[in-house]
This record gives sequence, structure tokens and C-alpha cells, in this order.
Amino acid sequence: MTPAAEGDGTAGARTTRAPAAGAARPRVTDHRGGVWSIAVPIPDNPLGHTLVHLLETDRGPVLVDTGWDDPAAWNTLTAGIAACGFRVADLHGVLITHHHPDHHGLSARVREASGAWIAMHAADADVVRRTREAEPGRWLDYLIAKLAAAGAPDSHLAPLRAARADGRVRGLPGRRAALPDREIAPGALLDLPGRRLRAVWTPGHTPGHVCLHLEEDHPAQRPGHGRLFSGDHLLPGISPHIGLYEDPDDATVTDPLGDYLASLESVARLAPAEVLPAHQHAFTDAAGRVRELLAHHEERLAGLRALLAAPRTPWQLAEAMEWNRPWAEIPSGSRNIAVSEAEAHLRRLVRLGLAEPVPGTEPVAYRAV
Repeated sequence: MTPAAEGDGTAGARTTRAPAAGAARPRVTDHRGGVWSIAVPIPDNPLGHTLVHLLETDRGPVLVDTGWDDPAAWNTLTAGIAACGFRVADLHGVLITHHHPDHHGLSARVREASGAWIAMHAADADVVRRTREAEPGRWLDYLIAKLAAAGAPDSHLAPLRAARADGRVRGLPGRRAALPDREIAPGALLDLPGRRLRAVWTPGHTPGHVCLHLEEDHPAQRPGHGRLFSGDHLLPGISPHIGLYEDPDDATVTDPLGDYLASLESVARLAPAEVLPAHQHAFTDAAGRVRELLAHHEERLAGLRALLAAPRTPWQLAEAMEWNRPWAEIPSGSRNIAVSEAEAHLRRLVRLGLAEPVPGTEPVAYRAV
């Protein structure tokens, strides 16, 4: 993405670059009014980078997210902080929009280097805690059982079962993730002297995802109500993954897609002048983007309901859904994520009374109503 494209919708924003040892020159954008973004790379990921935002406060700068736990990402982040005119040691706090590793990965290292506190919504803090404490084999048992119940074929399950039987169980990727020091309470005005930043709970992508609403005049006097750090909730050209909330100890039937759609509508009502997302680029017309996403999910649910004219298991539904590449080319781990997304859509259809389980099927198949 070119600097000009990054500036679209951000009147007066300036993009600069600064050298960094062991990393590509970081792309840093000054969004004015004491707000910057730093493009922190994500290794081997088509998204390319996470936009870590730096917010100046009267007690020192605060980060919104931190990026992936990777040496090149760390070098880029620290060089980017320097390009904003600060040192890592100056950081006062870290606000995490959600627990995923491209957002929370470097939090522990930031805290070690600066003494900054880390804040997160309680629901995602629980996910971090469970992941840190979980015995990896137990999670693999849970995954195998879940996939089998979804109708995964033996060819997909056999490698997982073999790894479990042979003790070849790797640690979970989030086991090094930092536990937060503070809770981000929904609706709270955060303790950031000199700034008005309010937490907006937006579950869906994760159970504890938050957006952060900067309730201050836009520096370019754009119409609307302040600026919104939207994390992965509202992105200009991507619909975020919505899968099931995973907890082996909790059998509650959740509705993540329903949560996400309701959260989109709550964000539209904020009517921010500008959205500062964690991927791609800043943009305006949040309400218009929300309408696009609502329409996208309405069309997708209708398409999935059509697929359920013949009964399908969640695995069979995932096989039939449209993805960014053919099913045969999707790696095993990504298929697990795809099945989770299919199940989230099935739950939404069942909740709306548009689909139902077929009695007597094992694994359970679903049909349109």
C-alpha cells in the first residue's frame, strides 16, 4: 500500500520512515492530534502487518495493540516508536483490542522494557489465562472430539490422533502471552490523563474484543464524533473471521456471529469521523462500511441456507462454502478454522429458526427450515 493510499480519509496525515537494525524501515503515519500508527510486520501472513497505534497522553505514550511476537516485529515496533519521538521506556500503558497474537504478541516484551501496564477486556483475559494454564494434550483431545462431531473425515483426524498417541503435542502458540494488569470495562472512560478514550465492547471476532472511541474533535475538523480504534472489528476491505468461542470447560451455546452483527450496529451509532483499524488503512464513513458488512453476512447466510437444502454436517458445509482458495488447497490447520466459521454461521441460522439439526444423524447434519 502506498503512503498516498494510507492517507486516504486522513486529512493531513503524514507517512514517514525511520531506519531499524534487523528490520525493514518502519512505515509510521502521523494521524495528528497525538496519534500515530506503526505498521508492524506479521511473519508469513497475507495480512502483511498490524497497525499498532500510539496515543500520546499527559503521563506518556500508550500503545493500542503491540504486534506479533517476532524479532523483526520487535525491531520495527521500537524503531517506529522512535520515529514518533519517543523511547520504549517512555511507554505508560498498552491497550489490547483482543487477545490474538498479531495484536497481543509483543505485550510482555513491551512491559519488560518499559514497566507499562497492559489492559484487556475480562473475557479475552480469561482466554489468555486458560491458554497459559492448559495442558496441550487436553486441547488436542478437545479439538479431535470437536472435529469428529463436526463430521471431519478420518483422513483429517488420523494425523491428530497419531500425534496425541505418540506424545507429539506442541505447546499452544499463546502460552507466552502476557496476562493483563488492568481490565478494560465496557463503556468506561479510560484513565488516560489529557485524553478522552472510551471502551466499546464489540464481541464477535473474539468474546472480549473492544474498540476504543477517542471522544475528541477530529484534528482536521471532519464531521462526526471523534475517532475509533477499531482493532479487527471494522476493517475497510476485509470481513474478520467469526468462529466459535472455544472453551473446553464451558458447554454454553454461544452465537458469535449474532454478537458480531449486533456489535457492528452499535459501532455505526457512534458515527465516528474516522476509523483507525488494525489492518489495511484508516478510513471514513463507518456507517457505510457497517452497512456493507451487514449486507455481506445477510447474503452469506442466505447462500448457506441454500446449501442446506440437502442436509450437511458442519464439515460438509465448510467444504461447500466459498473461501479465498479451493478447499483442496486449504491446509489442515486452516480447515479447522474454516469449520469453526461454518459452525458459527450454522448457530446463527438455527438461532433465527432458518435451519435445524436432522434427528438421528451422527455426526449431526443440519438442514434448512
